[in-house]
Amino acid sequence: MTDKQKDFELIRQIHTVLILHFIEGQKQSDIAKALNLSTSKVNRLITQGRRMGMVKIDIETPFQTLMDLERELAQTTGLNDAVVTPSVSGSVETTLQQVGRAAAGRLVETLRDGDVIAITGGKAVSAVVESLAPEHSFDVTVVPLTGGVQGKYYTDVNHLATQMAERLGGQTMLMHAPLFAESQQQRDMLMDVASIRDVLNLARRANVALVGIGSIEPECSSYYDLHPVPDADRKMLIGMGVVGEFLAHLIHSNGAVSNYALNSRLVALPPGDLAECTRVIGVTAGPLKVQPITAALNGKFLDSLIVDEETAKAVLEEMEGTQNVA
Repeated sequence: MTDKQKDFELIRQIHTVLILHFIEGQKQSDIAKALNLSTSKVNRLITQGRRMGMVKIDIETPFQTLMDLERELAQTTGLNDAVVTPSVSGSVETTLQQVGRAAAGRLVETLRDGDVIAITGGKAVSAVVESLAPEHSFDVTVVPLTGGVQGKYYTDVNHLATQMAERLGGQTMLMHAPLFAESQQQRDMLMDVASIRDVLNLARRANVALVGIGSIEPECSSYYDLHPVPDADRKMLIGMGVVGEFLAHLIHSNGAVSNYALNSRLVALPPGDLAECTRVIGVTAGPLKVQPITAALNGKFLDSLIVDEETAKAVLEEMEGTQNVA
């Protein structure tokens, strides 16, 4: 038998094994039995076929457009990664629940024992907590990034932190402080209390920070659940160029924290301090969050973003429009 004939016989054998394994889905042991070969021989033939470039893997998904959006978001904004979920037409609440499930899945995938998770309050973070269903417990510590506002399940960050820790099998360090102090002096005093300072120092070095991104334009905005303001003040904020809320701080479109007096009374980690966290994940959904998301991205506050499709598209259009103007 000539060398050419030997090559043909080998290629034919490799081809047969590859067809049986990758196309028909047979196990290597079954192929070995059918072709009267050893299992190790079948394994070597498959390996050889891969090295020769005979195996081409093409993965198709019905959600390819979402995957493309994720890549575009990361490339355009400088994010390390993004997750984009389908939008549910006419239901921001259902869309947010889908985003929450995706964020819960991503969080569980990346957690390791010993991690510290720092969280804000808000409907988005609450949706993440509700969707957490890990297959095993994690030895993690959950801490709040801000003081809390009692009254609604999603404004009480201590409640959310406790729920998250229970679902993950971890523990909490809670911050027993209001979100807004009565004055800047009182705020400074509270921030210097050892128990509050210890929580914020731990949050500052968290392995994962899970944060919501708030809007301030509509009267029904969650920000006004934290601190109700008169309609005139709401319009004044918009006139000042405030476009969103991040860690309860009012921010401008470039990500800068506003000079609004209420910001000086916050018992919360400043947005810039998140730079010390290993990974900051923003979670949000809905058309009203486009400008706030863009502001958070401009401020370089986020490493990762989990958002719905329509919002992701609008954010990309917003950022493209800004770049064109510049």
